[in-house]
Amino acid sequence: MVHRPNYTPSVQELRALVKCSEFGSVSLAADALNLTQSAVSRSIRSLEERLGVQLFHRVRKRLVLSDAGRAMVHDARDILIALDRSAKMAMAFGKGGDVLRLAVLPTFAATWLIPRLPAFLDLHPEVSIDLASALYPVDFDDSPFDAAIQRANMARKDTDVVHLLEERLILVAAPSLIAPKNTLTTADLADYPLIQLATRPELWNDWFDNADGVHADRMQGPRVQHFDMVISAAQAGLGVAVLPEIFAQQAIASGALQQVHPRTLHSTTSYALIRPKARPVSATVDAFETWLKSYADQPLLV
Repeated sequence: MVHRPNYTPSVQELRALVKCSEFGSVSLAADALNLTQSAVSRSIRSLEERLGVQLFHRVRKRLVLSDAGRAMVHDARDILIALDRSAKMAMAFGKGGDVLRLAVLPTFAATWLIPRLPAFLDLHPEVSIDLASALYPVDFDDSPFDAAIQRANMARKDTDVVHLLEERLILVAAPSLIAPKNTLTTADLADYPLIQLATRPELWNDWFDNADGVHADRMQGPRVQHFDMVISAAQAGLGVAVLPEIFAQQAIASGALQQVHPRTLHSTTSYALIRPKARPVSATVDAFETWLKSYADQPLLV
């Protein structure tokens, strides 16, 4: 059994420290914590005695943080916030089944994965999903994730990469920018702003490099950080966007965007399920992989 060191504060002591620092008063801190004044005073006094430092100066009946107290209260707030977040996460997984923790490219999650997840959960109602966005390669040795869905070239060593979908890029724009059913030539693009993606600045260069000898004299337009921002910017009529077809499908189906060039550019990488080799075999992750592969080429039914 692991024992808490004598000097380590209890949660009640951390709460007393934080509330006393906020209110400068034991009585007000006690009211906020729904405790008696004597209980709050005991927590502060006990903590000071065990640490061997004074956390508060008593100035004109007010509590004022000492240098030691000021240094400690910053960490105490973070610890209490983290505990609260962890407790809420545990409550969200109240079904008692397995938790599938996934790191996913944010736009892939929003436009492709999440709309399809009900089908997986219908098959596996005992599983809870914990999704986090991940724009950069996942270090599975230093994270809780069971798997990631990213581009295959983002996989680190010691991972298994399961191909899901090829990335096919298309040009889209809002009907407010380009009249419906109008098709642009590559040369026409010089007349429009081109939306730039900060995390993949090479996309427009790749498009023009494969454009049958047509080169871009200018590539000016708004610059945004993520593909979901590219979609929003294109829908707002801020410019022409180069987008993975799977990300644009919903907006095209709704009429918010339209494909404005007939050519499709095939990327050099694919979207993939990335799993760490060192993890024990997981029936839940195996089931998710099987479901993903079966759904990879199926259109979303709306």
